[in-house]
Amino acid sequence: MNHFNVTDTLIIIGMIVFYIAFTSWLTLKLRSKSSTEFMEGSRALPAFIVGVLLMTEFIGAKSTVGTAQSAFENGIAASWSVIGAAIGFLLFGMILVKKIYNTGKVTISGAIAEKYGTSTKNIISIIMIYALLLVNVGNYVSGAAAISTVLHISLPVAALITAIVSTFYFYFGGLKGVAYVTLIHSAVKYVGVMIILYVALKMTGGFKPMIEQMPDYYWTWDGKIGASTIFAWLIGTIGSIFCTQFVIQAISATKDATSAKRATWVAFLFCMPIALAIAIIGVAAKFVHPEINSLYAMPVFLQDMNPWVAGLVTTSLVASIFISVSTVALAIASLIVKDFYVPYYNPTPEKEMKMTRVFSLIIGFLPLVFVLLVPEVLKLSFFTRAIRLSISVVAIIAFYLPFFNSTRGANASLISACVVTSVWYILGNPYGIDNMYVALATPAIVMLLDRMIPNKANKANKIKTSPTENKSGA
Repeated sequence: MNHFNVTDTLIIIGMIVFYIAFTSWLTLKLRSKSSTEFMEGSRALPAFIVGVLLMTEFIGAKSTVGTAQSAFENGIAASWSVIGAAIGFLLFGMILVKKIYNTGKVTISGAIAEKYGTSTKNIISIIMIYALLLVNVGNYVSGAAAISTVLHISLPVAALITAIVSTFYFYFGGLKGVAYVTLIHSAVKYVGVMIILYVALKMTGGFKPMIEQMPDYYWTWDGKIGASTIFAWLIGTIGSIFCTQFVIQAISATKDATSAKRATWVAFLFCMPIALAIAIIGVAAKFVHPEINSLYAMPVFLQDMNPWVAGLVTTSLVASIFISVSTVALAIASLIVKDFYVPYYNPTPEKEMKMTRVFSLIIGFLPLVFVLLVPEVLKLSFFTRAIRLSISVVAIIAFYLPFFNSTRGANASLISACVVTSVWYILGNPYGIDNMYVALATPAIVMLLDRMIPNKANKANKIKTSPTENKSGA
């Protein structure tokens, strides 16, 4: 493995600084000037751009570095972590996009509140904020791993750089600015991953030496991961797509429900090739550099490139980081502002915009506190998806099973699922049962039990409405 000298490092730093300066200028030029532009992009974004936004939400720094890390340890089957997103976007487009778009809401909590009320909305918002903050912890760790590898700086310093630059993007850009700058980030990221794939396969001598010399499980469909975990990944990824705040926010930025559905197809087409590329890179890293920490399976190949190519690829990884952090932070800011600040303080549009920026600063730097506590990025990634999956279960029940109309049941199921899933994850998935299955089953079981217990609040509502119904029927 080569090591960059001072001149090489300065070239790479220069390319990154130029890229950051250019995209920062573009962000300022396209910045959101109102709360509507910040949160919704004024409902005028083309389906292609929204499709790219959807894809980047699930194939950012965390999924890129995390999937390569898992492939290094478990084989090419790690690609299922991203293939699940491709499948999820197709199903999302068929099942929920139109229903959610037609509610006119920009938060998943607001859409579900149409059925269960304000208390349910607040609980969903709190759970989603909790999950998304953990998502950004994973994003910061992944991004810092790439930056620290090339610049030879510590992980915490690299994470701080990530926080400063990413916060700038979404602080000024909002959804409008982030959307268009993300097109550049995504193009650079795609090119970068394909360059890494090319370098990795060149160093391994192609697929044949790896297939012949590595354990068989590196090339099976389930690897060391196992069918049960892969199935859990698919459930979790698909479920989390159905309710992730930024996904809802992105589709609400299109001009109509048809464009929103078209965007999910764009996301599907972008997800599939990169899923396989990232997994192959992780396996190749194990073949060429078996001694390294698996966290560096993706960025390790930077050291084997000339400095100009390494600069381009590092910039692509940096772009991936900025996409991930910006979109997630923007989603958290939207939840806090729309579900808590606006209802309780009823601010003027100017005051709302000002406080949105204040919240953005806090959200941008808070994950740094937890960066050193996350050893396995992909496991954290799927835990956060499990938390969001429980919200999806409640959302599907709300939209498709109208007889489950108990606010008490919805609230109890959400709280129970969040607590039980978190404890299950912390305990290391006891009895070999993945926390994803716990997140899937818990809300459904709790709502079913609630259905069997008499609900005085629902009875009172029926008594109240019955005279009106009698009059209208008379």
